[in-house]
Amino acid sequence: MLPSTDDDGIAEAAQRLWNARVSNLPCEPVRALLSAGDIEAAYAVQEANTRRSLSEGRRLVGRKIGLTSPAVQQQLGVDQPDFGVLFGDMAVGDTEEIDLTRLIDPRIEVEVAFVLETGLAEEWTTTADVLRATAYVVTAIEVVDSRVAAWDIDIVDTVADNASSGRFLLGGSPRRLEGLDLRESGAVLTTGGEPLSVGAGAACLGHPVNAVTWLARRLARTGHPLAAGDVVLSGALGPMVRVVPGTVYEAHVSGLGSVRAAFAKGRHS
Repeated sequence: MLPSTDDDGIAEAAQRLWNARVSNLPCEPVRALLSAGDIEAAYAVQEANTRRSLSEGRRLVGRKIGLTSPAVQQQLGVDQPDFGVLFGDMAVGDTEEIDLTRLIDPRIEVEVAFVLETGLAEEWTTTADVLRATAYVVTAIEVVDSRVAAWDIDIVDTVADNASSGRFLLGGSPRRLEGLDLRESGAVLTTGGEPLSVGAGAACLGHPVNAVTWLARRLARTGHPLAAGDVVLSGALGPMVRVVPGTVYEAHVSGLGSVRAAFAKGRHS
């Protein structure tokens, strides 16, 4: 068994990532402060900064799931996804200009967002439970961002860094799950009509519902289960794309409509 990270290492890692977020200046990786491969310690770092954010008035509105692609899991040497927290101040409206001065090195992904009508508190949540609990789904864009310089991350770094969360945007055409085949739904990210990234629902753990089921089970074991009203970003449907300042991106998922993300022209006004 790997040695457990001590509290001092967790506290130092949390402070390093907190300083990077507040200053908007990238930091060194935190993995050297934690035991090699200690994912639970990385979640402890994430939880410490989540509690600190909540104490300062930020509002928790949901969760995001990452590492849903088998290829990315293999790249980082893991066999399961990870998750992070969504705060209300991370939400951006369709075509509302995104301020790049508050991001470090953003990339974007096309996803399906689930909005829950009821909570999912059972450790052995089933697919049927997720289907019943979902109020609706929408096309979403996640703006991922790393506080770690040059995206020099492994699984410990990204988990500790709130799963590399940045911003998120939800489409305005909600759909009930009935009649949708999200496994076969095609996804495309474009700018100026030119495709930049393509994918499908099957790229997300075989089906986006599978990803939400995994998250519900995982969070139930932490004592902080998914709640009614939560937004869940279920994972990327295609490769992420690095943001170009001054660009408007449009994400489309078949059956769910589209959402656009507009980025300011530069990091400095």
